[in-house]
Amino acid sequence: MAKSITVVVIDGHTLTRYGLVGLVAGADDIEMVGECGTAAEAAAVVAVAVPDVVVLDVALPDGDGLRIAAELRDRYAELGIVVLTSNTEDDVLFRALETGVSAFVCKTAPNVEVLAAIRHAAVAACSFTATGLAGALGRRNSVMVGLTLSPREQQVLALLTDGMSVPAIARSMFVSPSTAKTYVARLYEKLGACNRAQAIMTALRLGLIERQLSVSA
Repeated sequence: MAKSITVVVIDGHTLTRYGLVGLVAGADDIEMVGECGTAAEAAAVVAVAVPDVVVLDVALPDGDGLRIAAELRDRYAELGIVVLTSNTEDDVLFRALETGVSAFVCKTAPNVEVLAAIRHAAVAACSFTATGLAGALGRRNSVMVGLTLSPREQQVLALLTDGMSVPAIARSMFVSPSTAKTYVARLYEKLGACNRAQAIMTALRLGLIERQLSVSA
């Protein structure tokens, strides 16, 4: 008989955990070996249970589920990681993709889709799957077609990515601090960002940083 896929569930909602336990109980090839409800417990539970797959919520009561996923991926290269979420917005999906999880599943998905994600994660931990991925990529490509950065904006984005402050950007570009501040503000507006972190994350998701770097190389 083939070895069962062992699973740990990390979710702050007790009913969700119980639901997953019941779902897995009906699958002959999957076995629940641990569960917890907080980010603080996650590392210890996984270390003790040594599962094939971890199923975790994006929004844990005491932390970011995707941060936990990134830590688990760094520690366990072959671990399957299935992210469950109530938030199916494109930026959450792309964050999951960048984190290196195995599957991204909406909590309202059919049971068969959740089980399929667990089975996928068990055999292809580093291969990402998500039902809405094609649509999200299409929407991102549509945005990229209409979003073009000027050479100045590309330069500002690269300097922001390097961690430079506005005064440092001004010195690097040989412009006044007020002019540099204007460039940064225009870049934020174009990217729909309120700060440096949002601008860099948006640029990463849209592929603008990679494209800009390839131009300057």
